[in-house]
Amino acid sequence: MSLPVRPPVAPMLAKAIAEIPEGAYSYEPKWDGFRSIIFRDGSQIEIGSRNERPMTRYFPEVVDAVGREFPERAVIDGEIVVPSADGSRLDFEALLQRIHPAESRVRLLAGQTPAHFVAFDLLALGDEDLRGRPFADRRAALAVVLAQARSPVHLTPATTDRALARAWFGQFEGAGLDGIIAKPLTGTYQPDKRVMFKIKHERTADCVVAGYRLHKGSANAVGSLLLGLYSDGALASVGVVGAFPMAARRQLFDELQPLVTTFEGHPWDWARQAQARQAGAGSAAAGSAAAGQPGARHPREAEGSRWNAGKDLSFTPLRPERVIEVRYDHMEGTRFRHTAQFVRWRPDRDPRSCTFGQLEEPVRFDLAEVFSFQPG
Repeated sequence: MSLPVRPPVAPMLAKAIAEIPEGAYSYEPKWDGFRSIIFRDGSQIEIGSRNERPMTRYFPEVVDAVGREFPERAVIDGEIVVPSADGSRLDFEALLQRIHPAESRVRLLAGQTPAHFVAFDLLALGDEDLRGRPFADRRAALAVVLAQARSPVHLTPATTDRALARAWFGQFEGAGLDGIIAKPLTGTYQPDKRVMFKIKHERTADCVVAGYRLHKGSANAVGSLLLGLYSDGALASVGVVGAFPMAARRQLFDELQPLVTTFEGHPWDWARQAQARQAGAGSAAAGSAAAGQPGARHPREAEGSRWNAGKDLSFTPLRPERVIEVRYDHMEGTRFRHTAQFVRWRPDRDPRSCTFGQLEEPVRFDLAEVFSFQPG
């Protein structure tokens, strides 16, 4: 490529803050997808990820769209997202499935769950490197070059009106977006630096601790706690909490040993559940497992990682007797979208009382309406 900005490029990052800041900012929705910098130099197109790995092969439909909708030579920062089957909201689980080693599977999924690219920054155009220009100038130029872009390439909505940004913060969550990004209008593009700001939703939930994974550097320290919520009498896996100081990790390991049990009789006895399904059992548990209902989810289903095939995700089962309060930003289906944060232990809570009913549901908002906002 003869572009003035060539891959790999580390994307500019955002620092988490509690409130939408006032001042000379551009406010944008925070998209929940794969951060991507796309390079186009004529027929050469490359998609780089947040960790600077190439993702071009996984999204052939995005490559095709870039060839139609991008300028002939440009570098654009944005997010690859996948809408739900009905198009109403983002579907991060479907997006994760797009990372597959088999070319045939990649092509199949490109047709079944096509991805979109949401553009929000212009790093280079033609022979000009724009990273040293103020964001206000880069945004204006991006709006011009993508003025006629058609789906699945979109220009993200943006505003300098903080009141409108506050409204978006509440509305857009119903379409699967998870907050607001605030960018200084005078800021230059600084790769791998946290010079933007992100404001995300924050809620709490009381969850059952049903297992733990060991810390990767110690055989007697907890790496993460596995969390569950009850649904129709079944304990569903909803995510993990894992940000503890090392001293607390070792203390937790000791405290939890009396609760260590076997998988026999455990709510996440995956082997028994698998055998029941294979035998065609007609129980409600087996039926909900086949349908993907909350009560069927267990962490053994995730043993393995699309990003790191050698990563060990097995866990030690615990009797589900302890309750923990955690902070979370939003749900992706029946699971926390990101790792939850520890708040406190809840010895006063009955584990059976920890259900999905306590979770706050965002007001529904259609993704098509987000895409249709006229950027400012």
